[in-house]
Amino acid sequence: MEFTKENGIPGERWATQPWLKLPDGSPDPQIQVCILNSRVLDAVWRDRENVAHPGDTFILDMDLGYENLPVGQLLQVGDVVLKVSEEFNTACAKWKVRYGRESFDWINDPENVKYRLRGILCSIEKDGVIRNGDIATKLTA
Repeated sequence: MEFTKENGIPGERWATQPWLKLPDGSPDPQIQVCILNSRVLDAVWRDRENVAHPGDTFILDMDLGYENLPVGQLLQVGDVVLKVSEEFNTACAKWKVRYGRESFDWINDPENVKYRLRGILCSIEKDGVIRNGDIATKLTA
């Protein structure tokens, strides 16, 4: 699938219905890509037949906490380079309905904020293609 700085990800709502906009009304690039830790997904998404997937672009088995992935950290997945956003993902009302109040509270507990349990948000810094199975790697400065 092709990812571009200008249009984001084909079929995603970022370009047409972003929940975060720039002052001029255009979509904020900080929220182009959502990444969730696979272990968090497994902990909260127990009824997979009747409850919708959270909708994240990627599910990774990677430490998404601030210590491992500080704001501005670059990640490469396939040909695409992503930049970790400063925007904190608190989980939306849909998360609370789908996975429960306890899950929502767990993610937003002040003790857990450093782990970014709801995942990270990223901007697309370099256009390219990502294929199923591509590995995400941290880039060094």
